[in-house]
Amino acid sequence: MDSGIIELDVHGMNLYQARTAIDARLRRAGAGIYRIRIIHGYRGGTALRDGIRKAYSGHPRVLRVELGLNQGVTELVLREWS
Repeated sequence: MDSGIIELDVHGMNLYQARTAIDARLRRAGAGIYRIRIIHGYRGGTALRDGIRKAYSGHPRVLRVELGLNQGVTELVLREWS
């Protein structure tokens, strides 16, 4: 059973690689997916986290960007869960 949430771990990637992986997941996300949870970490610096949040805050498929309870997680909300 699909939970409606995709988790994507981008640890060890640079921003270009992470965006390529995220864009691929966004393209493949079907109607049942309402959230993409991106695990980027935070101890190695904030460039990846900040780059992801900035790049997807205005993306046409992303309703909003939410900060996870864990500092190393950013969630892309594609639609409201119903």
